[in-house]
Amino acid sequence: MKLLLASALLALSLPAFSQAHSVITPRPSADVVQRACGNFSPSQFKTVKIDAPAADVAHLSGYLAQKMPQLEITDIGRSSGQIKLRTVSSVPGIDSPEGYRLDVRPDGILVEATSGAGLFYGLQSLIQLIESGEPLSPVTLTDQPRFDYRGVMIDVSRNFRDKEFIKKQLDAMAALKLNKMQFHLTDGAGWRLQIDRYPRLTDFAAWRKGQTWKEWGEQGSKYVERTDPEARGGYYTKDDIREILDYAADRYITVIPEIEMPGHSEEVLAAYPELSCEGKPYTSSDFCPGKETTFEFLQNVLDEVIELFPSKYINIGGDEAGKAAWRKCPDCKARMEAEGLENVEQLQSYLIHRIEKYLNSKGRDLIGWDEIMEGGLAPNAAVVSWRGVQGGAEAARQGHKAVMAPGAFCYFDGYQDAPPTQPEAIGGYLPLEKVYSFNPAPDSLDAAARANIMGLEATMFTEYIPTDEHAEYMLYPRMIALAEVAWTPQERRDYTEFRPRAEAYNRRLAAQGYNVFDLSREVGNRKEALAPVTHLALNCPVTYNVPWWTNYNANYAATLTDGLRGGWTYSDGRWQGFLSNTTDRVDVTIDLGKVQPISYVGAEFMQLCGPDVWMPCKVIISASEDGKTYTDLAEIDHDVVRDTGLSFKTFSWDGSARARYIRYRALAEHGVLFTDEIIVR
Repeated sequence: MKLLLASALLALSLPAFSQAHSVITPRPSADVVQRACGNFSPSQFKTVKIDAPAADVAHLSGYLAQKMPQLEITDIGRSSGQIKLRTVSSVPGIDSPEGYRLDVRPDGILVEATSGAGLFYGLQSLIQLIESGEPLSPVTLTDQPRFDYRGVMIDVSRNFRDKEFIKKQLDAMAALKLNKMQFHLTDGAGWRLQIDRYPRLTDFAAWRKGQTWKEWGEQGSKYVERTDPEARGGYYTKDDIREILDYAADRYITVIPEIEMPGHSEEVLAAYPELSCEGKPYTSSDFCPGKETTFEFLQNVLDEVIELFPSKYINIGGDEAGKAAWRKCPDCKARMEAEGLENVEQLQSYLIHRIEKYLNSKGRDLIGWDEIMEGGLAPNAAVVSWRGVQGGAEAARQGHKAVMAPGAFCYFDGYQDAPPTQPEAIGGYLPLEKVYSFNPAPDSLDAAARANIMGLEATMFTEYIPTDEHAEYMLYPRMIALAEVAWTPQERRDYTEFRPRAEAYNRRLAAQGYNVFDLSREVGNRKEALAPVTHLALNCPVTYNVPWWTNYNANYAATLTDGLRGGWTYSDGRWQGFLSNTTDRVDVTIDLGKVQPISYVGAEFMQLCGPDVWMPCKVIISASEDGKTYTDLAEIDHDVVRDTGLSFKTFSWDGSARARYIRYRALAEHGVLFTDEIIVR
C-alpha cells in the first residue's frame, strides 16, 4: 500500500506529456507539459486582455473579432475566466521574436511573447486546443519556429483569383503559423495589379479570350481589350491590395509582391511593345535591357508597388529569360559594349544589379528566383532556389540570404497521388510524405551557410489549376506538411507521428469549407516503384552510344540496370532523360557478361505532353554474341499522339535467342524520352 501511494504522489508531482501534444500542428519545438490533473471547459473564458504595443493590439483585436467573436476584448484585468496576451522583454528558453509561452490553467490562460507575432502564434496553438473538441487541461508550452521565412507562393497570373480567395488562404496560412505570401502578380498570362501610370497593363494585358490558361493557349495566347465581350481575366485595384494587406497584417503575414523581369513579360510587351528588342507585340517574352525606356518603365512600376506594399523584399522574378533577342539586338549590343559585358548572362546580371540599386535606394531589398545568380549575384540580393537546392546553398555560402523552394519538394502544381485518380496537373508526383521529408538546411551545409537559409516556400503555379476549388485541393494537405517542416526542429519531426495529425487537421480544414484532398483515399506510388526488380541484366555495365540528358541523370550510368523502377514522376531520380539534336534519343548497349539464352527484353517509357515528355516513335532491339554483329530482334513502330494525361507504355521483345550484348534504341521526333530500366530475362 505504501508503495502504491508513493507512486501515485510521484505521478502527481512530475510533469506529464499532455494530450495537447497530439493536437497542435505544426508540432511545437518542445513538448507540451501537463502541470496537474483535471480537465475544464474552454467556455469558462469570457474575456481577452491584450497588453502589447498599440499596433499589435489593433492586429490581435481585429483577428479575434473575426475568429472568436464570442470573446469580449477588455482593458480590465480579471483574476479568473480571462485569456491574457502579454508582450514581455524576454521569455525563458525563447530566442525568436515569433516564439511564445502558453500557460493554460483553470483560473486563466496566459500567452507571453516578445512580439505581437509571438502572441499571435501562441493564440493559434490555444485555438487548436479549444477547437480539438477535448476538454482543456493545465498545460505549459514553450514554442518557437525553426525558420524565419515560412511561405507560400500563389500564382494569380495564369488563372486569376479574387481577393476573397486570397483572404481565405491567408486564414489557413495563419493557423499553420506561415508568415510569408509571395504574390505572383505578373506573368505572360496576365498582369494583375493596377498601375496608374500604365493603364494598358490592366485595360489590355490583364484580359484574354479563354476562361483558362489552356484555353487561352489553344486560341493563340493573345490579349484582348477589357471591353471585349469575350474578355476573361481580372486584376486587383489598389484598394483591393490594401484590403488584402490589412487582412494579412492582422495575421502577421508579410505579402511579398512579385513583378517579373526581364522574362515572363509577354503581357507587358503586348501592351507596350516599345519595351521589347523588336518593338513589336508578340515577338518576345523579355524586356530589352539595352533601352533606357525599359528601366524607366520598371522603376515607375516599382515606385507604385513600393507605395502599396510595405514588405522589406520585392521579388523581381528573374527566371527563365530566353535572351535570344538580346544576342542580335543593336540596343543590347551597344549596352554590352558600353558596360564591358561579355555575354547575355552578364547583361541580365546588369539589369538585376541596376534594379537592386534602385530598390535599395528606396529602402527595399531584392529577392528573385535562382537564375538571378547567373552572371554574378547582386550584392544585397536574396535567392529563392527552385531548380533544386544547389542555388540556394551556393548563395548562402556566398553570404546571401536564401529561401529553399525546390521543385522536387515544394512545387504544389504537380500530382499528389496516383495521376489516374487525380485532376489534371502539370506532371510530377509530390505526395505528403515527400513534402514532409524535406530538410531545407541539412548538416552538409556549414554553420555559416545554414544561418543564411531563411526558410522555405511552397510554390503553386496554376497553368493546370483553373478553379479556386482545384487550387485548394492542390494546397491541402501538403501545406500542413510544409508548415511543420518550416516550424518544427528537424530532430522532432517524425512522419509516422505526423500522419494522423495531418489527417485530423485536414478534416478540420474540410469542415471549415476548404476543398482538400482526402488522405484516406491515397493510392500511393506506382506499384512498380515499390520494390527492386531482379533480371539477367541487373547491375550489368551499360555503354551509352548516345549520352543521357544531364538535366535528368537519375543513377547515372547505372540507371538502366540498377533494378529500381520509376514512380509517377520523371523527376524522382529513377527515370533517366534523353534529349538530342537527332531522332536518336536512347541508344545503349548492355553487356550481360557471357553468352546466354534470353527470352525477353523490354523498357517502359512515359508520356506527359505538357512538359514535352513523349513516347518514342520507334524502338529497335538487337542482340549480339560478340558485340560486333547484331541481329535485330524487334523493330516496333509507334504512332505518337498528343494527349492530356500521364501514360506509360512498355516496348519489348519476346522470343528465344542467345546473346551477351543487348542494344536498345528508341527514336523520337520531338521532346524528351524518359525510361527507368531495361529488363532482360
